[in-house]
Amino acid sequence: MKAEEHGLKAASEDAVASHADEEAWKLRFGEKRDVIRRMACEALEEDERGETMPLDDLL
Repeated sequence: MKAEEHGLKAASEDAVASHADEEAWKLRFGEKRDVIRRMACEALEEDERGETMPLDDLL
């Protein structure tokens, strides 16, 4: 196999794997959008109340 063909094959395999990862994410979290949305709202409310710290302060 030529180097160019090998590169195309590797790129194709990466694209397929990336698509599979995206589909798995959709399946895993797609049904939980309400939970994720609620958690995001809670986090924003905590930040508005001053109950959070900048990430840089924690690292």
